[in-house]
Amino acid sequence: MFDTCLPRDDQQRFLFEREFYGREAMNVIAIEGMKRVERPETYKQWHIRNSRAGIKTLPLDQELMKKLRTELKVYHKDFAIDEDCHWLLMGWKGRTIYAASCWFKIR
Repeated sequence: MFDTCLPRDDQQRFLFEREFYGREAMNVIAIEGMKRVERPETYKQWHIRNSRAGIKTLPLDQELMKKLRTELKVYHKDFAIDEDCHWLLMGWKGRTIYAASCWFKIR
């Protein structure tokens, strides 16, 4: 994704790769047991966990979704934004990279 959109010598790319993806990759590849900080899970796993805890997703603003899709098409054709069960899915070439949602506690 970065190779398509940013040159390899771009300083912002380097910083992002080092600080964000580098740390995540190291955590997943090299660290086990109690020292491991994160354990990647799908948004569907989080949805089930939160639903069982009595938390419900808020619907996404459809005007905002429409605007995001339009903006993204201008940026690059392989980026995608989709929605599933009120989750905002952000992806690259058909693969979900990140998912985001808003929740509220059911009384």
